[in-house]
Amino acid sequence: MEGFVVLIIIGGLIGFFVLTYFVPVGLWVSALASGVPVGLFDLIGMRLRGVSPYQIINPAITAIKGGLDVALQALESHYLAGGNVQKVVSALISAQRAGIPLSFKQATAIDLAGRDVLDAVRNCVKPKVITTPEVSAMAKNGIQVKAIARITVKTDINKLIGGATEETILARVGEGIVTTIGSAESHKEILENPDRISKTVQEKGLDAKTAFEILSIDIADVDIGNNIGAKLQIDQAEADMKIAQAKAAERRAIAEAKEQEMRALEQEMRAKLVESEAQVPQAVASALSDGNIGILDYYTLKNINSDTEMRKSFSQMVDVPVIPNK
Repeated sequence: MEGFVVLIIIGGLIGFFVLTYFVPVGLWVSALASGVPVGLFDLIGMRLRGVSPYQIINPAITAIKGGLDVALQALESHYLAGGNVQKVVSALISAQRAGIPLSFKQATAIDLAGRDVLDAVRNCVKPKVITTPEVSAMAKNGIQVKAIARITVKTDINKLIGGATEETILARVGEGIVTTIGSAESHKEILENPDRISKTVQEKGLDAKTAFEILSIDIADVDIGNNIGAKLQIDQAEADMKIAQAKAAERRAIAEAKEQEMRALEQEMRAKLVESEAQVPQAVASALSDGNIGILDYYTLKNINSDTEMRKSFSQMVDVPVIPNK
């Protein structure tokens, strides 16, 4: 008997916890007290559909308190689609109080697109400032100029879906800064009139097809960088010198190759000369034996050869200075 009573108590506790899970009585009472038309069976249906009642009822209470008329089915559909119901409701309330036209359909579309709809509404009311990284460019006189700009932007709700992000704004402004500095004849023009950059950039309509409206572009800092023109000239001079050295080395290599070729040719000619000279005695002996020349002719030839050798030795002598006797 006692065991049966224990089973009943345990079963009752389990049933109580199951009932409180499917029927959050406290949440239901809060909803009725706030004027949200929801029944117990509606809460049970949410649980069965895999929807957290707290994620629907609490935003619905916020909507009622904020003066919005939003159906529970619409909130539940947005939740099932993966949206942030509380953030959408908060954005609608903020937009209504700021006088910004924003419908529930538009807000849910922005939320499902991955954008922060509440932050977008806040940026419509209070524009924000984004700062570009340091942008470097070279004026026509070769001096580098570095600039940092601060861009005041306001979110455009109607262009938020499909519009470009802040990165596009920063890239376009950076490009405009580079173009403005590059078109200046001297870096002094930029230093004397920094707002020339902001005026030129803002006239380009850089917020086209973006989710923002550019209110102002202000140059926060301008500084002088390196003398790029002089550096380029130095680099060019060094490159020309290296090219000239390479060409000179090439010419030396060609000259050395030709010299070696001439030496080889000279050695070959000397070898042939030696070979020819070695054949002269044999030719003379053959001529004597054949009777083509006589003995007098032979001695005459030797005398001519001796005279030639003597003249050659005289021509190679070095004059020795004569020291006078004291």
